[in-house]
Amino acid sequence: MDEMYDEIIMEHGMNSYNKKKLDKCDFCEKGHNPNCGDDITIELKLNGDVIEDMAFTGYGCAISQSSTSVMIDVLKGKKISEAKEIIKTFIDMIKRETTDEKELEKLEEAIAFRNVSNMPARVKCALLAWHTMEDLLEKNGK
Repeated sequence: MDEMYDEIIMEHGMNSYNKKKLDKCDFCEKGHNPNCGDDITIELKLNGDVIEDMAFTGYGCAISQSSTSVMIDVLKGKKISEAKEIIKTFIDMIKRETTDEKELEKLEEAIAFRNVSNMPARVKCALLAWHTMEDLLEKNGK
């Protein structure tokens, strides 16, 4: 199982089709990790209260880039309320505050990052996109 998770992280880190600019977005938010220099900008397009499309640009380590790409795959097509729940669950998983397998199922491929909590230097890398998305939604009243 760990090998499959490693493959997901590597694939998204090296070949992210989510790394691009959207033709038109409703909101965007920049995230930066001063500890290691990871820097991303997330773009979001809504259709009512549903995330219609997302993309990101920026640079950073494989963990931050793949975490951002996987987050986009997981959140696209979800209602804002669902996205907020998933974001909270991911953050809680990385902080080891949520370990319930049933609860973690909603993370889909993002569960691949569960072992990042064992690497303290990588926690902020994995969380950068998720905190940035959380900020984006909060700042824009979503």
